[in-house]
Amino acid sequence: MRRNGGSLAGRTIAILATDGVEEVELTDPAAALRQAGARTILVSPVRGEIQAMEADVHPTNRYHVDMQVSAAHAAEFDGLLLPGGTTSPDHLRMDHEAVRFVGEFVQAGKPIAAICHGPWTLIDAQGVSGHTLTSWPSLRADLTNAGGHWVDRPVVTDGMLVTSRNPGDLKVFCPAIVALYASAPASVQQGRVA
Repeated sequence: MRRNGGSLAGRTIAILATDGVEEVELTDPAAALRQAGARTILVSPVRGEIQAMEADVHPTNRYHVDMQVSAAHAAEFDGLLLPGGTTSPDHLRMDHEAVRFVGEFVQAGKPIAAICHGPWTLIDAQGVSGHTLTSWPSLRADLTNAGGHWVDRPVVTDGMLVTSRNPGDLKVFCPAIVALYASAPASVQQGRVA
């Protein structure tokens, strides 16, 4: 970490996830963001804690939820991270408040990063059309049908959107998301989010 706090000093990034999130897609990006100086806030439809998984079927650790999505607004954050796993994004895209929250980032043109199945929620939030992006291969048809241009690459940056395919891409995804959030103007005063 740099002496000045890193390239993301003073920025607050929302991480939207719920039960079933792929643990390494939550923890590695969060660690990279914090190392660069950002504050991360775990936002979820549920209270208390969420259960993380490995490969969708092996329970790992539980993580404390900092804020319920029903009380969260994009105006309080500088960026959004959507980790994958199959279960978490599938639940999020069925949750009205989660879709509203993601949609606020899309409408405001704020930076969004999504990995694996994370882009599923972007479809419901109208955040895919006209973008080139990648994901877990099974989302290809969904993203294409939503107006996106799907490519099979480890990481894709398209404007204020960065996407990757799977945990094997984290080594390129993490630096790409730090660069994405650093390139966007800071929009939130530190300490505003509870």
